[in-house]
Amino acid sequence: MADAVLIVEDERELRDLLRRYLERAGLTARTTPLGAEAIRLLGEGGVDLVVLDLGLPDVDGLDVLAAARAAGGVPTVVLTARSAVEDRIRGLQQGADDYVTKPFSPTELVLRVQAVLHRLHGTDGGAPGPVSYGRGRLRIDEARHQAQVSGQVVDLTPTEWGLLTAMAGAQGRVFSRYELVNRVRGYEFAGYERTIDSHIKNLRRKLDDHGDIIATVLGVGYRMALRRDP
Repeated sequence: MADAVLIVEDERELRDLLRRYLERAGLTARTTPLGAEAIRLLGEGGVDLVVLDLGLPDVDGLDVLAAARAAGGVPTVVLTARSAVEDRIRGLQQGADDYVTKPFSPTELVLRVQAVLHRLHGTDGGAPGPVSYGRGRLRIDEARHQAQVSGQVVDLTPTEWGLLTAMAGAQGRVFSRYELVNRVRGYEFAGYERTIDSHIKNLRRKLDDHGDIIATVLGVGYRMALRRDP
């Protein structure tokens, strides 16, 4: 069954254009110009990803983003005319998985949506069994798309999951922000390097008292601080 994408955009022409492009890519697309309607649809379920304009006429787009997180962590690709870095970071801190600033190419938007969905679903076939790090302190189960710290499941966005598994899969390697963009996003996104820090901050916050699992290498980037258990 095709993934269902909900487009929340008040500009009718853009809304219809995105719907056509997503459907051509084999996805199911629903549209609404209103945030309140989007929140209702998210509550009903059946939405796999949201394409969300933050500048909605009825409610703050961040309220819709929060509703997506509450509805089982539905991934969200935010699109907006807001170009300030502070606005990007605010959206990412609220759980957005990707960010597109208008104007943009519809083809680029489709690629971003597909990349987020790919990271969300992963590939179970041939996936290795659970791997532990730091004498069991961290446990990563690729097949189940699940991470545990000291026995507690950590709720991660697709981007945070991608960052954690990328670093865990390359023992001791230091990743620059640019490398993490390409490993996690699957394509180059000029300017996105500046938001990697926000994703890392969110990841460390979710790891709670174990935020030191991700080490900062000043002037270079980030690496996994734990060693893989034998």
